[in-house]
Amino acid sequence: MTDLLSQIDDWGPEKVVVVSDRRSGMKGVLVIDNTARGIGKGGTRMSPTVTVGEIARLARVMTWKWAGVDMFHGGAKAGIAGDPHAANKEEILRAFARKLSNEVPREYVLGLDMGLTENDAAIFQDELGDRGAAVGSPHELGGVPYDQLGVTGFGVAESAQVAAERRGVDLGNARISIQGFGAVGSAAAERFAAFGSTIVAVSTSVGALHDPNGLDVALLLKLKADFGDHLVEHYPGATVLPAGREIFVDCDVLVPAALQDVIDEQSAREVKATLVVEGANLPASPQALKVFARNDVLVVPDFVANAGGIVAAGVAMEARYSPFRPEGKAVLDLVSQRLRANTSEVLDEVAAHGALPHDAARRIAQSRVRAAMVARGQIRANA
Repeated sequence: MTDLLSQIDDWGPEKVVVVSDRRSGMKGVLVIDNTARGIGKGGTRMSPTVTVGEIARLARVMTWKWAGVDMFHGGAKAGIAGDPHAANKEEILRAFARKLSNEVPREYVLGLDMGLTENDAAIFQDELGDRGAAVGSPHELGGVPYDQLGVTGFGVAESAQVAAERRGVDLGNARISIQGFGAVGSAAAERFAAFGSTIVAVSTSVGALHDPNGLDVALLLKLKADFGDHLVEHYPGATVLPAGREIFVDCDVLVPAALQDVIDEQSAREVKATLVVEGANLPASPQALKVFARNDVLVVPDFVANAGGIVAAGVAMEARYSPFRPEGKAVLDLVSQRLRANTSEVLDEVAAHGALPHDAARRIAQSRVRAAMVARGQIRANA
C-alpha cells in the first residue's frame, strides 16, 4: 500500500478499502476518490486482472465525469478480482457486499461496469437488505434500463450536434462513420439517423461496412439483433473493410465508440473527418489529439460526449427509494439537456483560451470540484 500512498494528491483518494473473504475466495477493492460534491458513485467491475491502482485511476475519472456534467455526486469505483463467469459468482458478490456494509450505501452506491449484470445489482441489494445499495438493477425492481434506452449513444449524437453547429456543419446532411456497433455505437447511429445524418460506415470486431451513399440503420439494427458482430457478413450491397479502416473513410464526423487507444499520432494524420466525437473512453492518444488540433479537427472529449450514462445513473440514484419508475423520455430529455450544455461550455472555453478540448473540459471539472472543497473548508480559497 506504500505505493498507493505516494499517489495521493490534492484531490484524493479519500478512502481505499481492500476486502477479502476466505470462504468464497473473494478479493475486492473500493476507492472513494473525492466526495466534495456528493456521495461516491461509480461502477463496480469484475475481472481477473483488477488492481488497486486501476480502480484508483477509474475513481478519479468518475470525479471529473460527475463534475463535468455538473451533477452532485463524487468520484468512486470498485472492483472484484475474479472471473465474472465463475460458478460461485453469487457467493462472491454477497461476500463483497457484506464486507462493504460500513460504506454502502452511506458512502458508496454500487453501479454496473465490466463483468456485472442487472441481476448482480439485485443480488447486492438483496444481501444488504437495502434497495439503495445499488443502481442498474432490473426493470422489474424499478431500475433504469440504460442499454435499452441507449442513453450513452443518444448523448453522443446530442453532443455531436452542438459541436457540428460550431463548425458550420449541418448534421442533417453530414456523413458519419462510427467505429463500434455495440450499445453505444448502435444507439448513436439511431439518433444520428433521426437527425437526418447519413451513416457511411460502421464496424464490429469482425469487420467494417462502408457505403458512401449511406447504410440502412434499421437494417443494421435488425442484423445486429440476429447475428451480433457478424452482421457485417449479412448486410447486402456495402463494401466490407478490415476492422479499423472505418476511421479513415471520407466523412464529416468520426465517432470512435469501441476501444481505447485506437487512434495514434500516425493514424490521426489520415483521418478525413473535421469533427471527432469520442464515444469510447480514451480512444485517441495525447499525441493524436495534438495532431487533430494542428489539422483543425475539432474533438469532443470522451468524458463530455459519452456522459449520457452518468446522467442516467444520476436519475437512478435519485429514484432508488421511489415507488415510481423513472420515465424513459424524461431520462433522455435530461441527457440531452446536460450534454448539450456541457458541450457548449467546453467549446466556449476552447474558443476563449485556445486550449485543447480535453484540457478545457478537465479545467472546468476541476474548478467545480475545487469550489466545493473550498465551500466545505477542505482547502483555502487561494489554494
